[in-house]
Amino acid sequence: MPTRTADDLLPHIASGAQVLVRDEEWLVRAVQHTPSDGLMVRCIGTSSFVRDAEATFFTKLDSVEPLRPEETRLVDDDSPNFRRSRLYLEAILRKTPVPSSDTELAVASRQLLDRLEYQRRAVHKALDNLQPRVLIADAVGLGKTLEVGLLLSELIRRGRGERILVVTPRHILEQFQHELWTRFAIPLVRLDSEGIQRVRRKIPANRNPFAHYRRAIISIDTLKNAGRYRHHLEGIHWDAVVIDECHNLVNRGTLNNQLARVLAPRTEALILTSATPHNGDPESFAELIRLLDPTAIVDPKNIQPGDIEHLYIRRHKAHEEVSAEVGHQWADRLPPRPIPVTPDRAESAMFAELSDTWIHPDGPAPVTGKGSSLFPWTLFKAALSSHKALAETIRNRRRNLHNSNGELKDPARKAEDDALTRLGELAEAVDDTGAAKLQSLVEQLKAIDIGPRSDIRVVIFSERIATLDWLHAMLPELLGLDADKHVRVLHGGLADVKQMDVIEEFGLGDSKVRMLLTGDMASEGVNLHRQCHHLIHFDLPWSLITIEQRNGRIDRYGQEHPPDIRALVVTPDHPRLVGDVRVLSRLLHREDEAHRAFGESGSLLGLHAPDAEEEAIMQALKDGVDADDVIPIKPEKPFDLLTLMSGGTGLDPVAERNPPSLFASDHEFVTEAMASAFADPGTLELRGDSTDPSFLSLTPPKDLVRRLSALPQTYLSEQKVVDRLKVTADHHTANTQLDRARQSEDSQWPEVGFLSPLHPLVDWLVDKVLVGIGRNQAPIIAADVGTPTFCVQGVWSNGRGRPQLVDWLAIGLGTGGDHRIDDLFDVLDAAGVGPRMANPGLASDPLLLQHALPGVVEAARAELDRRRSEHDDRVDELLTGPRDRLEAWVGRSHQLALELEIERRRTEKQRQIDDVEASTARLIESLRTTGSPLVRVLAVLVPKDVRV
Repeated sequence: MPTRTADDLLPHIASGAQVLVRDEEWLVRAVQHTPSDGLMVRCIGTSSFVRDAEATFFTKLDSVEPLRPEETRLVDDDSPNFRRSRLYLEAILRKTPVPSSDTELAVASRQLLDRLEYQRRAVHKALDNLQPRVLIADAVGLGKTLEVGLLLSELIRRGRGERILVVTPRHILEQFQHELWTRFAIPLVRLDSEGIQRVRRKIPANRNPFAHYRRAIISIDTLKNAGRYRHHLEGIHWDAVVIDECHNLVNRGTLNNQLARVLAPRTEALILTSATPHNGDPESFAELIRLLDPTAIVDPKNIQPGDIEHLYIRRHKAHEEVSAEVGHQWADRLPPRPIPVTPDRAESAMFAELSDTWIHPDGPAPVTGKGSSLFPWTLFKAALSSHKALAETIRNRRRNLHNSNGELKDPARKAEDDALTRLGELAEAVDDTGAAKLQSLVEQLKAIDIGPRSDIRVVIFSERIATLDWLHAMLPELLGLDADKHVRVLHGGLADVKQMDVIEEFGLGDSKVRMLLTGDMASEGVNLHRQCHHLIHFDLPWSLITIEQRNGRIDRYGQEHPPDIRALVVTPDHPRLVGDVRVLSRLLHREDEAHRAFGESGSLLGLHAPDAEEEAIMQALKDGVDADDVIPIKPEKPFDLLTLMSGGTGLDPVAERNPPSLFASDHEFVTEAMASAFADPGTLELRGDSTDPSFLSLTPPKDLVRRLSALPQTYLSEQKVVDRLKVTADHHTANTQLDRARQSEDSQWPEVGFLSPLHPLVDWLVDKVLVGIGRNQAPIIAADVGTPTFCVQGVWSNGRGRPQLVDWLAIGLGTGGDHRIDDLFDVLDAAGVGPRMANPGLASDPLLLQHALPGVVEAARAELDRRRSEHDDRVDELLTGPRDRLEAWVGRSHQLALELEIERRRTEKQRQIDDVEASTARLIESLRTTGSPLVRVLAVLVPKDVRV
């Protein structure tokens, strides 16, 4: 029968502690609270039978026995410069999570990215919440992925990021994975179509794939299959869930919304990102916000800025918080250039038929059935793309009109079929090579110097796959390009792996690709600005949002050249179509005006969904609305103005406090740790670089290779990391390597990675160092102290099992049994504990020190009790805001519930309010310190040349 851990031992189980489980010794790597099984304790074996084995124990199912501080055995350290002791202290420091209540940034400045305060303020705002939950709705191009990476880094350093799930659109899986690994050293296992196959080969069919990998990235298209994955998701509790492009979640009843409802209650941190965070409907927006905090919004019909200010972040390029920081790294876009295109004779005949028969007929249009009033405009929209797109639309329509034998399903629709046949014949009569838009496009491409001997690149957008395929067939020969080498096509019909390959290839500097023909699936989230600053709308979408999203692929932070945006605008000479085309041309200018004035254009129409905007434009064209009246100059809806004005994070710099360290850099720690862990460093085949003192190259041992298996598979294979791991701690070198990778034609992954403090190499060495110290032992260090001084760590945890208060104490022995308590790091610094300290090799007698140990531990506990009282007062102040917000929400919610006319609905609503109130109150209370403190004796400093 399984046993369980005694409750009084739970506070003493913490990262870096040594524990006994099942008669074996283990080193605790991470501790996480679970809803039903107590603490989940992740360990690595240290005794001979389980050495280097990884295991997870639950305190309600196993007896996890932490070693008692009073029984710590003090031992001499004979290593040069007391290296073993210094590394041990450093390993404890690195293993100890930053307290949950500390919102100052801990690792932001040690990651590979530019220091931008607006991004750091977004992270601080999330950390300052009751739970780290936030909607990052920054406008296109501001670096939402980097903000996510910064926040995840901070959560990991706080011990709150062991299990991470990232959900993105499928075409940006690798891009997101690439950013988080190369800049933050956060490895995510990519579960694309190939990744899922690898998982199925590795684990039994009945095994939960999300339990197999601690950190994963998967597409929303794959994961939203609730019937297939829901039971797996319901069995996992995550530390952090990221959902990119979260505007796809808002509509109740959809698979995306069901997915969000499964994930939201099963994670502590929830990070939602979207440049278009709502569809213009306050109730849909409230649905999104309630995923983050069910007590935020009482009345969706009356959302106030104060309801969402703690959860919502939205800035744009012109925002005062942003403009001063990004200007030097974000060139201003050129005014957009609409290129008028006059149709040739065959195309004019096609447009005349469209106008006279379908769009502006003297009588009714020859179309019936569902959506018949707008179908003529669908034909017009297709024709504005290309004759090929129109022909395909006609074929699809006629296919629906006929049965498998080619007969009309409904004889009454013969007039429509005949009209479609005539229009189709006119579309087929257009010359593929002589089409006016194609010729105009070629002129524009030659004007910007697209050709086989030029390095200039261009991205060309079209809504229609038929148009993309036609352009792919025509353009290479007209421009002297090799279709296989120079041109790529990207659209949603491609497999996810193929989509990612195309995006990566276009972003590589030495790639031969010069032209990317893409549909609107690439208008969300894809970075195309690294090697490209030219964009052409071959056809204009009838949506401001889509135009803005398209432009944002090259108009974003890091763009060094002024984005050059052009659009081909067909101008039929048919008098009835002039006004229609003028409306569409106005879209391009309105988007640019709104972009410069407000940082976004989605609020102009107030619809916030591309499909809704397209339908509104179609209806306006149908109704003959004047171009100036179709699209307002500024937002008119109060809700849209609210979301435009909300979301700021202030102008103050974010406080940063790096956790204490005994080493000047991560590189210095890694170098000394490897020298200590390996008697013969030659087994690692270590190599350096005279031009970069922080460069390291080594052959990974088997236990490190196992850890590296969680790294991106393409990175492992393309850079052969398991054969040779190359890292640098120098920001300039790492950025150079990253830029060099982008300039290559083989791989976007840098040959030399960045040595972040979160890198698996650092984590592996931390565990090596901790395992090197015996069970419940603490080293004796000869240093510049007057009396023996004990180095003690004290940790108070909260009700969620997370460190709430961490204290580092130096407890000196005084006369008459008195103890002097000082800050540990002040004492270590004054005592000269560092790489230059000498080890005199004196044989210390630990018996007297051993006898003093119980009194030292008692003094430490008394001091920790005193500090807890002070800390609890500060926690009470921090929890005042959430308590007041909950109280106000409960009162207002009950008032609205009483206004419901149906008693059953009123009763159900009040029950829901009571449930949310109870769960939120429990959450608030769980953030208080609880139980007894963890006390750990780390080392003892003794005076030099004095035998104790």
